[in-house]
Amino acid sequence: MKTKLKMLTAAALASTALVGTQAAAEAHSKNIATVVKIAGIQWFNRMEEGVNKFAEETGMNAFQVGPAQADPQQQVALIEDMIAQGVDALAVVPMSPEALEPVLGRAMEAGIAVITHEAAAQQNTAYDLEAFVNEDFGANLMEQLATCMGGEGEYAVFVGSLTSQTHNQWVDGAIAHQEANYPNMTLVGDKNETFDDAEQAYTKAQEVLRAFPNIKGMQGSASTDVAGIGRAIEERGMEDATCVFGTSLPSIAGQYLETGAVDGIGFWDPAVAGEAMNKLAVMVMNGEEVTDGMDLGLPGYESISLDGKVIYGQAWVNVNADNMADYPF
Repeated sequence: MKTKLKMLTAAALASTALVGTQAAAEAHSKNIATVVKIAGIQWFNRMEEGVNKFAEETGMNAFQVGPAQADPQQQVALIEDMIAQGVDALAVVPMSPEALEPVLGRAMEAGIAVITHEAAAQQNTAYDLEAFVNEDFGANLMEQLATCMGGEGEYAVFVGSLTSQTHNQWVDGAIAHQEANYPNMTLVGDKNETFDDAEQAYTKAQEVLRAFPNIKGMQGSASTDVAGIGRAIEERGMEDATCVFGTSLPSIAGQYLETGAVDGIGFWDPAVAGEAMNKLAVMVMNGEEVTDGMDLGLPGYESISLDGKVIYGQAWVNVNADNMADYPF
């Protein structure tokens, strides 16, 4: 009798161990695809470092893909491919939130957990992650631009895409801050669209400089904007006559910060954002609740704010020539 009981107990323990092993294997076999706006640029290369770090630390198959061009339809096609491959979760940085609504809806219908970034109005997502309140970040950049310009003169604004929600929120927040606080500054022209391409930003900056020879300031949004603007400023020898601020990274804008063609940049660490998106995707897959004030265990996201589906961190930093060495990416 005792022998039989021991055999049953051993069998039960073996069964429990097998279930535990299977559960662990299933957890590790989860496929999480991070789909970015465009592959190959420094911003998203840095994000991929965070995605890879998450994969290494969790054992999950987390990876990053992106289109060759900043084209919403190419991004849609990539997401369709990820759905067809049967990924368990998508972490998406939309080029155009509106253009992605249908395909993200299909992903959710297929049982795929969806997290977005830089798309606060996205409907077909479990959560959208924002590094900060976007209008506040834009106002922060404008405050620096206005101070540099002495609170007066003409300025122009740049966005990676006219359909990029975050870029437009940054610029709209900047313009609102200028209008409320610096009445002697004047916005010239429309939003200059650069398609997240430094060469396009360079061309647009040249056009602005020709059209508005007295311009004193420019504010960029795509990580490549200030690099293109800085190049145009440098070629004309206008480093001392103009002020340039925008979202970028030291690895992209550093040479222009050193020469003074670009005066300052603001950013959040895309590697940390990549980690955070993937962590949120796992929480959604596991049915875990995201709550206001929660600590995601990542810098800038220690006490998140939750507004409906939108998660806000406090993750921006301001960088100039004096402190850019502190941020070696």
